[in-house]
Amino acid sequence: LMQRADLILTDSGGVQEEAVALGRPLLVTRQVTERPEAIEAGAARLVGTSKAEILTRMTALLDDPQRAARFASCRDIYGDGGAARRIVDILVGRQVEEFRVEAAAKVTVAAE
Repeated sequence: LMQRADLILTDSGGVQEEAVALGRPLLVTRQVTERPEAIEAGAARLVGTSKAEILTRMTALLDDPQRAARFASCRDIYGDGGAARRIVDILVGRQVEEFRVEAAAKVTVAAE
């Protein structure tokens, strides 16, 4: 369902991570989040709990596909999906390819 969503609205920390990994536009209905790296990378926006603010931000994203598409560029801020492979490599004594954060490091927060 999340892969098909045009927009994800949540206060769940786990859903925040999943939405970012899927590159879906994410609005977080909190004043603060324990996932600040998503906000800093531009992968999520804090919108608080005001109904008016939530509706304004949702409408802006749904009406502007280019604005919504910016969220997809921040997909790997929580990792690259290769941790299990690297752990196996370590356990069997193979050389380990390190996680590369170039994509996340190059992201700048875009002004809305």
